[in-house]
Amino acid sequence: MKAQETKRFTITSALPYANGPLHIGHLAGAYIPSDIFARFQRLKKHDVLHVCGSDEHGAAITIKAKKEGSTPQQIVDKYHLQIMESFKEFGIAFDIYHRTSAQIHHELSQEFFLNLYNKGEFIEKTSEQYYDEDFNQFLADRYIVGTCPNCHSEGAYGDQCEKCGTSLNPTDLINPISTLSGKAPVLRETKHWYLPLDKYQDFLEKWLIEGKKDILKSNVFGQCSSWLKSGLQARSMTRDLDWGVDVPLKEAEGKKLYVWLDAPIGYISASKQWALDTNNDWEKYWKIQADPKDNAHLIHFIGKDNIVFHCIIFPAILKAHGDYILPENIPANEFLNLEGDKLSTSRNHAVWLHEYLNEFPQRQDELRYVLTSILPETSDSEFTWKDFQARINNELVAIFGNFINRVMVLSHMYFDGKVMEASALTENDRSVLEELTHYPEKIEKSINDYRFREALSHFINVARLGNKYLAEEEPWKIIKTDEERVKTVLNVSLQIASNLATLALPFLPFTAEKLFTMLNQPQKDWEQAGKANLLQPGHQLGEVQLLFEKITDEQVQFQLDKLAQAKIDNQPAKSEVSPVKSNISFDDFSAMDIRTGKIIAAEKVAKTKKLLKLTIDTGIDERTVVSGIAEFYQPDEIIGKQVSILVNLEPRAIKGIQSQGMILMAEDSNGKLSFVAPLDDINPGSTIR
Repeated sequence: MKAQETKRFTITSALPYANGPLHIGHLAGAYIPSDIFARFQRLKKHDVLHVCGSDEHGAAITIKAKKEGSTPQQIVDKYHLQIMESFKEFGIAFDIYHRTSAQIHHELSQEFFLNLYNKGEFIEKTSEQYYDEDFNQFLADRYIVGTCPNCHSEGAYGDQCEKCGTSLNPTDLINPISTLSGKAPVLRETKHWYLPLDKYQDFLEKWLIEGKKDILKSNVFGQCSSWLKSGLQARSMTRDLDWGVDVPLKEAEGKKLYVWLDAPIGYISASKQWALDTNNDWEKYWKIQADPKDNAHLIHFIGKDNIVFHCIIFPAILKAHGDYILPENIPANEFLNLEGDKLSTSRNHAVWLHEYLNEFPQRQDELRYVLTSILPETSDSEFTWKDFQARINNELVAIFGNFINRVMVLSHMYFDGKVMEASALTENDRSVLEELTHYPEKIEKSINDYRFREALSHFINVARLGNKYLAEEEPWKIIKTDEERVKTVLNVSLQIASNLATLALPFLPFTAEKLFTMLNQPQKDWEQAGKANLLQPGHQLGEVQLLFEKITDEQVQFQLDKLAQAKIDNQPAKSEVSPVKSNISFDDFSAMDIRTGKIIAAEKVAKTKKLLKLTIDTGIDERTVVSGIAEFYQPDEIIGKQVSILVNLEPRAIKGIQSQGMILMAEDSNGKLSFVAPLDDINPGSTIR
């Protein structure tokens, strides 16, 4: 047999912001998939470097500090430690978990900037940016909110509208407001250094669209294609902030590197620190080698909100630098919802990892299993506590745990816990063992294709195979009449159990360790999986333990009550309403032509999550309106719905669709939208005044 070629993998997990604890959405987005992939490649004896770290710069940190009356450094110190400990306890096996506030990271980020600067890659531009006169500072994108020019939702940030997903510049906002003073900012001139992404348009189209069309996941490829189709623009790589990595130029005193320049470099600086700590060579994991065959395979595991940065901006930076390999794949996941609603850190609508670890001690693998089984691999998925209970009780306990328990108990009961030699194999024995040989290959293919849900289903099917085999052979019935046959049945069953221990290693590391202990067996590598001689005759098994215990109704109800209480606690007080806007004249109001209308057709806008294309009977005509309500209403449930529509709003193109008006919606403090409509059935075209 030809020896397996050893590959070198550089595996990165998205850097979590150090401004709050981890929740299950983070785990499902990046960390569980990256951990499964890294563990598996190690089992295959490949050379793996798995890195992550806390993203400790950017406006999100400073906003958190201002809200808590703290400093950015105090915030990042607190949450870096908490996040690192949560990862460790949960069993995410990074080679290093670093932080972007480290000196080695600041130095490397500045080296990157200077490399591009000295090559003339940046465009220096003086532009007008928003400035808060009360606080005497320029405003980062996240310090500015206003009305989205695309969907007209209020509360859009200066870099993105979270309602419709449109990427924005602060000056795009309608009625911008500073989040610091609550007042309208003024425009002042400031100088910044821009990376002309349009210069890399052709390169990115060839490398990404042509080269990775059949490699990237559909959700990743679709988002990248949309961005490139829209045409890339120069993006500022510096910011007017007082927290972050200093721009290493004399003329840029007081300015910091854009967080999306320095954050991905955090993967590399973490690797450099790891190399120093372990006396290794970090460059072989990141830099282009003399022989392309020696280049590492760079894989980024991220959530969908980071796709553009990892697929377009960071590759453009690496390409401009010239010494670094480009990512082979970016298997981004979509979002995980919770109990019928979006995960929300601000509303405490989340399952926090540190709380789970306290409330379900020693049950890390149960959460790993459930989240892996519902990973939002190409579309959003949902976590519910009832489903959590069902998957654990009906799959881990009733299938996997039940099979292991029966095999171990019967072996101790009949043969004092010894593995007995198998005699003549029956057709069923041979069929089961033959089927067993195929599962490692199935799991391997699914993991290498980033289909982790599928890989996990193959794994649990091995336990199903074992249960089916025991049910067919019924050793407890024939022990008194055919002991030799029972020896064979239990030998076959124990070979399946030993295989399960190895196959569990990428998915359920704590369970695998426990099962190897029960079998009194050292850990095996992946190449031994599928074999029928992993346990030799005469081998003494360890003590019987339960692998899993059921989740009770009381435990589920406790968690549901927590979420319900959080919802109550976060209900806005009656005084928490939007401030009154500036007065307008009666003539201004009279100029708005608001009519009643009726929705006669509705459909989702392709490649968007939040937009619906509505056809509305206005009484005047039938017209198309694009509205950002897809998160709250399904197209088929709003047909025939009465609406209020501003019919004399200037038409505008949204996602290539000409939108001819705007429907009126009420928005609560949590962002939920509801139709503003007449109580009685009124003919379309009736005037609202």
